[in-house]
Amino acid sequence: MKRNLPADLLIGAVAGAAATWLMDLATTALYERQPDEVTKREDDARGGKAAYEVAAEKAAGLAGRELTEDERKRAGSAIHWALGVSSGVMYGALRHAMPRMGIGSGIAYGAAFWLLMDEAALTLMGLTPPPKDFPWQTHARGLAGHLVLGATIEAAFDAAAAIDSE
Repeated sequence: MKRNLPADLLIGAVAGAAATWLMDLATTALYERQPDEVTKREDDARGGKAAYEVAAEKAAGLAGRELTEDERKRAGSAIHWALGVSSGVMYGALRHAMPRMGIGSGIAYGAAFWLLMDEAALTLMGLTPPPKDFPWQTHARGLAGHLVLGATIEAAFDAAAAIDSE
């Protein structure tokens, strides 16, 4: 039985939130275990600010406003979570259009999302330096996090499909 589109979008939003939380746990654990020299090179490349904090600063600047450090961090976190939830919604729309997406579609989705967002769009939008400025560990951690994101979103849809078939 095929669910209606709003149901798939809602499942995607909830799955995207859960996936973002798990992705953050995974990437934080990897970040905390990397060598100090890798962390320093990475932090130097990004100027001590996450891409989403830079996005928050740019958005505030367009509105003629300057953010405090705390406001920048909170707004950056909100942008990060909104992107994570919306990634689940996008997967929900894809899954609705192609309900027989095979095993591993979430992994492929996560890898594609990492490649398009982390490795291309953030630089093109001026939110991060080019990928070559970061150590390989930064890219590997980002890929691992996005694989967790995609697998979690896919698992939520697989669970919903199993419930639907009962």
